[in-house]
Amino acid sequence: MRIGNHHSRNAPRPATPGRHACWLAACCLTFWAGCRKDMYEQPKYEVYKPSTFFADGTSNRAPVAGTVARGELRLDTVYYQGKTAEGKDTDVFPMPVDRDLIELGRERYMVYCTPCHGRLGDGRGMVVRRGFSPPPTFHSDYLRKIPVGHIFGVITNGYGAMYSYAARVPVKHRWAIAAYIRTLQYSQDASPEDLSPAEQKALAAAEGGGQPKPDESKVLAEVKK
Repeated sequence: MRIGNHHSRNAPRPATPGRHACWLAACCLTFWAGCRKDMYEQPKYEVYKPSTFFADGTSNRAPVAGTVARGELRLDTVYYQGKTAEGKDTDVFPMPVDRDLIELGRERYMVYCTPCHGRLGDGRGMVVRRGFSPPPTFHSDYLRKIPVGHIFGVITNGYGAMYSYAARVPVKHRWAIAAYIRTLQYSQDASPEDLSPAEQKALAAAEGGGQPKPDESKVLAEVKK
């Protein structure tokens, strides 16, 4: 018979950090596997996948009639469509036409319009010189008198060989381009009488290089010598 401290074969073994870690990992794996099936592998329709649940056989649902996307409730028909409430092309701009708007229109016109319409709006852009069908000049009587809403509508919706620029040019920039086109038209059809006396004087000086015009008879006499 042994006397002293001894361990019984049936006594529980002391817990160790490694054993705790194994139990914790087993529990985590069990819960993780259960969640993955319900949340990661959800029952759902893929895009354009057929459906037997709906009568039309498609899984994609059409918006409810009259639904308007957020930010797309465009009640100002003049600003967004270039049309009056009666559906006619507007002849007024929906914002003040100032120097900043015209400068913005000039910059956008040079980017998007000059390849076909040319810098002067005469329809002689670079692609036209290379054989593309020429657009009409902006300086015809017809286009000088046409409502500005028509110009905005052509930029927005396209016309003839010209496609829509609605996806490329924001609404305000389209109005700015229309304002610059009006400026181009006026620049080719303006009269000196439309200027103030001070502006007429400055124009005369610019045409003469800032110097008084010489006497033509004296110039001819000097040339003959």
